[in-house]
Amino acid sequence: MCGGVFLLALVVLIGPATEALDNGLALKPTMGWLHWERFMCNIDCDKDPDNCISERLYMQMADVMVKEGWKEAGYEYVCIDDCWPSHQRDAQGRLQADPKRFPGGIKKLADYVHSKGLKLGIYADVGKNTCAGYPGSLGYYETDAQTFADWGVDLLKFDGCYMDRTLLGEGYINMSHALNKTRRSILYSCEWPLYEWPIRQPNYTAIRETCNHWRNFDDVFDSWSSVKSILDWTASHQDIIVPSAGPGGWNDPDMLVIGNFGLSHDQQESQMALWAIMAAPLLMSNDLRDICPRSKELLQNRRIIAISQDPLGKQGYRTLKVDSFEVWERPLSKNQLAIAILNKQEIGGPRGYVIGAVPGWKTCDPLCNVTQILPQYKEMGIQTPHSSLVISVNPSGTALLTVTPISKLHWQNMSVKHKHPTIL
Repeated sequence: MCGGVFLLALVVLIGPATEALDNGLALKPTMGWLHWERFMCNIDCDKDPDNCISERLYMQMADVMVKEGWKEAGYEYVCIDDCWPSHQRDAQGRLQADPKRFPGGIKKLADYVHSKGLKLGIYADVGKNTCAGYPGSLGYYETDAQTFADWGVDLLKFDGCYMDRTLLGEGYINMSHALNKTRRSILYSCEWPLYEWPIRQPNYTAIRETCNHWRNFDDVFDSWSSVKSILDWTASHQDIIVPSAGPGGWNDPDMLVIGNFGLSHDQQESQMALWAIMAAPLLMSNDLRDICPRSKELLQNRRIIAISQDPLGKQGYRTLKVDSFEVWERPLSKNQLAIAILNKQEIGGPRGYVIGAVPGWKTCDPLCNVTQILPQYKEMGIQTPHSSLVISVNPSGTALLTVTPISKLHWQNMSVKHKHPTIL
C-alpha cells in the first residue's frame, strides 16, 4: 500500500480477556533455547557427533548458557524438540530416550541442566505419533505427564501431528489436566491453534485456560521471507489473538533464528525488536557454541529484554502501515510506550520516519523523553507533542524506541533544578 495510509483500529487492552492457566508459570514471556530450527532431526551421531540430537548437545548448550552470559541475561530453559525418544515405549508403556544418543536418560540430563541453575524442556505430541514419526502421547497423556514429572522436566512443548483435528482441543485439555495432576511445575507450550486454524477459528478463551503459550502459525525458517510472513499473519489476526495474551499465557510466533545464516544484521534486529513488541517467548534456535559477537550482543541486549519482560504483560500490535513502513507499539508499565518502526522497503538506503506520526505519540503530552534502543542506543532527548524528530531506518531494519511521558509538575521541577533543560 505504498503512498497510502492504512491505520488499524487500536486494540483496547484493558487486560487479558480470559483467565490464564493457573499453574503460576510464564508470568513473563519464556526465555531459553530450543533445538529445532537449527539442528532439526539430525540423529546421525556417527557422522555428526557435534550437532546430532543427543545429551551431549544439550549439556554443551547448558554449559555455554552459563559461561557466556545467557543465563544472566534471562535465558533459562534448555529445550529438547522432536527426535529424542526411542521408537518403542518401555514394558510399562513409558516413553524412553534413544539409548545410544541419550545413554544417561532424561533424568540424568535434567539433573545436569538443573545443576547449572537452568531448566529442561522436552517435546511430545498430542496425536499417535510426533511430526517426525516417534511415539505420540495419544492414549498415554497421564503416563507421559507423570514420566516427565519423574524425570524433572520443567517445560513441555506439545505438538499436534497425527491427530484428528476435531479432537485437538480435548487432547490438549487432557494433557493440561494430566500435567497439573503430577503436582510438578511444568510450563505447557501448545500448538493447538496452529492445527485448528485450517478448519475453524480457535477458541482462545479455552486455549488460554489450558496453555502457557501457543503457536498460531507456520514454523519459522532461517529467512527474512519467513519472518515477514509471521509478522504479516500476526498483524492480520491481531484483533483475535492479542487480547488473549498476558501474564500466564502468550502468543508464540516461533523461534528466534538470530545468529544463523539467513538474516542480515538489520533483519536480525527486526526479529528481536518485534518479538519483544509482541511479548513473544524468546526461544533461540542457533548454535550458542559458535555465534557471531554482534548476534550475541543483540540477543543479550538488556534494554530489549526489558521490553520483552515488561511486568505490565500486554502484547503490542501493528498500528500503522504507510509508504512501506510499519509501526508497532506496545504499552509498558509506568505509562511508557515501546515503538518499533519497520522499514519494509528492500531497496535503496536508509529512510526517515517522523516520530510525531506514530499513532501512539499522543502519550507525549505535554512532554516525553525518547530513548532509541535499536539500531544503536541513543538518548533522543525531551520531545513535544509536535516533535519533528526524524528516525532513520535501514531497509528491512527496525528502529526500536521507548517513550516516557513527563508530567507538567515533573517538567517544572526539572526546569528549576536544571535551569530549563533543552527541548528538542
